[in-house]
Amino acid sequence: MNKNLSYIFIGLSLSLVFFSSCGKKNKGSRTDTPSSGTIEFVSDESFSPFIEEERQQFEYEYPKAHLKAIYADDITGFKKLQDLKTCLFFTSRDLKPSEVAYFKSKNLIPETFPIGYDGLAFIVNKNNNDTCITVKDIKRILSGKVNRWNEIYPGSKRGGIEVVFDNPASATLHYVIDSIMGGKNLTAKNIVAAKNSKAVIDYVSNNINAIGIIGSNWLNDKRDSTNTTFKKNVHVMSVSIKDKATPMNSWKPYQAYLLDGRYPFARTLYAIVVDPYRALPLTFANYVAGPKGQLILFKTGLLPYRADITIRTVHVKR
Repeated sequence: MNKNLSYIFIGLSLSLVFFSSCGKKNKGSRTDTPSSGTIEFVSDESFSPFIEEERQQFEYEYPKAHLKAIYADDITGFKKLQDLKTCLFFTSRDLKPSEVAYFKSKNLIPETFPIGYDGLAFIVNKNNNDTCITVKDIKRILSGKVNRWNEIYPGSKRGGIEVVFDNPASATLHYVIDSIMGGKNLTAKNIVAAKNSKAVIDYVSNNINAIGIIGSNWLNDKRDSTNTTFKKNVHVMSVSIKDKATPMNSWKPYQAYLLDGRYPFARTLYAIVVDPYRALPLTFANYVAGPKGQLILFKTGLLPYRADITIRTVHVKR
């Protein structure tokens, strides 16, 4: 008996404009130019897999440029930007009007580059086969209204639910509070913070009761060129906006489902530049937002911000 399988492949056509970064040579302690020198920049730790890809390729193409990445939490990154201890920060939110006003009061003009989208992924232990969940149940868990697995999946023997984030000040946690919980802080007693994104994956891998919340760029299996395979040591949950989640109405954070809106938890990623000299930090931000940087981002499993995306459904008989 033949089975029809549908695979979704995403084609990326990059018809992008590379932004110019003509700047002045720096004064004072800074010696970087638009294509050379050494700088430090900050990124939220949850973006480190794709930022490392971007950084390494940029340095290969600009051998006189050296970029030192500092992977920190969201609060630390914004503080360094405000204190001008860095001129470039990668995060998951745009500047607030009050923050723009602050920089302008210092005679600085911040520049924001939307660079792509990732999905906020919910992961469970590989021995946990309850992998479809509704948005409503996610909110119930995060608010503390539900704290046992059998309250969502009747008959489950797993006991209490443990929810684990990367850290208390991360972009991931800020997204959950702002975009999922409507600005309400998380008060459930079963929510804990790990050290970083890798620690979340490790924790879930070793605890069958856990749900981890993490950026989807941490989960893509680089052996799969179609970006439709996640790491084998955890299950990635499928999320539904319906009242009851089933395999037919629930979606994982694949690129295709971020693009068409079926996956409900997609967030925009930004490069924020505050560089009075318009030198190397601006060039790197432009690179990530430009054709080559967007292709790198696409290959890491995320959705580029500026590109023509083509989706093809291929039916395979076997």
